[in-house]
Amino acid sequence: MLEREVEAYLVKQVESRGGKAYKFVSPAHRGVADRVVVLPGGSVWFVEVKTTTGRLSPLQEVFRKDINRLGGDWMCVYGQEGVDLWLKSI
Repeated sequence: MLEREVEAYLVKQVESRGGKAYKFVSPAHRGVADRVVVLPGGSVWFVEVKTTTGRLSPLQEVFRKDINRLGGDWMCVYGQEGVDLWLKSI
């Protein structure tokens, strides 16, 4: 499964729960998460999407550490199963 297919699955699953999964692009800052997910109740997550064999780049690791240091919620999901597990856990 391609990363874009996993990302489309994430969007569909988030929207089915009443949330939004905004595409996040920041030309000045490489390594930002793929999606900003806003869930009912105000929960906001920065979500990186990968295939089951994907790996984070060094810049994505820096972004993850920055978000965590600032008290934000960040998650990397690996494939459709990762999407399902994450949504089930929150």
